[in-house]
Amino acid sequence: MAKILIIDDEKSIRATLKEILEYEKHSVDEAKDGEEGFKMFCDGDYDIVLCDIKMPKMDGLEVLSKAAEIEKETQFIMISAHGNIETAVEATKKGAYDFIQKPLDLNRLLVTLRNALDKSHLVTETKTLKQKVNGSFDIIGESNAINHVKETIEKVAPTEARVMITGPNGSGKELVAKWIHAKSLRNKGPLVEVNCAAIPSELIESELFGHEKGSFTSAIKQRIGKFELAHGGTLFLDEIGDMSLSAQAKVLRALQDKKITRVGGEKEISIDVRVLAATNKDLKKEIAEGRFREDLFHRLSVILIQVPSLNERKDDIPLLVDKFLQDIANDYRSKPKTIDVKAVERLKTYDWSGNIRELRNVIERLIILSGDKITIDDVERYVFTS
Repeated sequence: MAKILIIDDEKSIRATLKEILEYEKHSVDEAKDGEEGFKMFCDGDYDIVLCDIKMPKMDGLEVLSKAAEIEKETQFIMISAHGNIETAVEATKKGAYDFIQKPLDLNRLLVTLRNALDKSHLVTETKTLKQKVNGSFDIIGESNAINHVKETIEKVAPTEARVMITGPNGSGKELVAKWIHAKSLRNKGPLVEVNCAAIPSELIESELFGHEKGSFTSAIKQRIGKFELAHGGTLFLDEIGDMSLSAQAKVLRALQDKKITRVGGEKEISIDVRVLAATNKDLKKEIAEGRFREDLFHRLSVILIQVPSLNERKDDIPLLVDKFLQDIANDYRSKPKTIDVKAVERLKTYDWSGNIRELRNVIERLIILSGDKITIDDVERYVFTS
C-alpha cells in the first residue's frame, strides 16, 4: 500500500482518482490547488504525488520545481488536459517520473503508478544501503590520538590536496582514505583502490595505466588502468612503499602532467584524479636506501596523516569492542553478545601487535567460543593463552 497525494483543482477528477486508488488499497489525500498541495507535500510523507499542471495560486510545474528542492524520495506523476510534448519534456526535466494526459487512461495510470512505486522503493533501498555501507567504515574512538586524525580529515577532505597516510598494519589506514573520499567534493565519483604490495612489479604499470592489445605476450585485449577508472574521483594507492622504482617514475609524471599513457600505447590520456597513498614503511628510510623516490614522496605528502596503533589508543578499546560485537552479530544474524567490564579491562592490557584488525578477530573468536556473556575467564582462555 502506498500513500498518495492528489493535487487537482477539479473536484470530480480528485473524487474519481481517490475512488480508484483506494479500491487498489492505497491511502489517498487530496489538495484543491497547488498552494495547498505543496504545503501538504512538505508536511506529509508521500510515496507518489499525482499533480495537475493548470491550477490556480500555484501551477503544477511550480509545485514540481519547489518539491525538487526538498530532499524526499517522492515520485511525481503530472496530469493535464492541456498537455503537449513541450510540457511533458519540461516536466521530465524538472524531475517528474511521467506525464499523463486527460482524459486519463485507467490502465496506463495504474501501470505508471506501479512503476513509479518500484522506483521509489529502489531509491529508498539504495539510500539505506549507502547509509549502511558508510556506517561500516566509521572511525570509532574518542582518544586524543584518534580525535586528531578525525580533525585533520575534516580539514583536508574538502580540498584537492594529496594525502600520505602512514601507520602500522591493521591500524585503519584504508578507513582514513575512505573517510577522506566520502567527505570530499569527489564523493559522487569512484574510489579506486590499488594494493601495490599485492601486484607483481612487472604488472603494476599495466594495473595503474592500462595497456593496449598486443603490448606484451598476455595482452590479448585492451585494458583500462586504475588511473582512468578513477577519473573524476579518488585513487587510493595502498602500500605504496612496495611500488617498483619504474612505476614510481610514471606515477610522478602522471601527477605532474595530469596525463597518462597506456603500456604499449602512444596516445596521452588526460586524467582528473585525486591521489591518496598509504604505507606502513618509513619512507624517509626507504629514500635514504634508494628504494623510494624523494620527489614522489614530496608530491604525495602535501598532507601527512599518522594513524596511531591500537596500543597508543587503548582507551578506545571499549567503544571498538561494542562496535565489533554488534557488527559480528549482524554478520551472523544473531543477537549481540554482552561482555563483562572486567573482560574489557583485561583486553586493554593485551599487546595489540595486529591493531584494530587483530582486535576484531579476537572479538569474533570470543563470540564463537564463549557463552551468552563474555567473561574475563574467556579472555584469559581464548586470548592470553591462545
